[in-house]
Amino acid sequence: MATTSRSRRKTDDEKKNKKKQSPVDERPTVPAPSEAMLNNLRTAFGLLDRDSDGHVTPAELQFMLRNLGIEVSDDLISDLIKDASKTGNGLIDENDFMQWVTKIQALQGLDVTTSGGDSEEEITRDLLAAFKVFDRDDNGYITRDELQAALEMIGEPVTDAQLNQVLALGDIDHDGRIDYEEFVKMLL
Repeated sequence: MATTSRSRRKTDDEKKNKKKQSPVDERPTVPAPSEAMLNNLRTAFGLLDRDSDGHVTPAELQFMLRNLGIEVSDDLISDLIKDASKTGNGLIDENDFMQWVTKIQALQGLDVTTSGGDSEEEITRDLLAAFKVFDRDDNGYITRDELQAALEMIGEPVTDAQLNQVLALGDIDHDGRIDYEEFVKMLL
């Protein structure tokens, strides 16, 4: 009989303790991004913020996506901006942008905490993607016109002298255009 009474008290105590426990938050946590990731995000934000006012507008996001060949409806752009903006004012500041992209990457299972020690495969993939942004006609070369258009697309208009200087730096074989290998050497 004493055993039954002890068992009952033990069960009652367990129930009380369960009530005292705080509920478990099962939402995925977003880890803090590495310094290298933060620098990359700052650069990306700067490219999106064409007028350098500290905010990305729906028009700026739409402009960049269209120039990258990505067609997105104005409604979807609006929804993306609303999702990213903490204030709901239709603008994304740098902090909102960093948190938004980090959250997306965490949901995709990407490790944002690494110190930027990208693998050779990741670096190659990123360089090839960057090259393709410049090589608009996909012929394996960046011409003077493509270079100028790409720089203007990201809000970096250049003078003829600056354009010639970039071409001179990158065009190692002096054929008037930059191929992928020259592009990589110029950036690394």
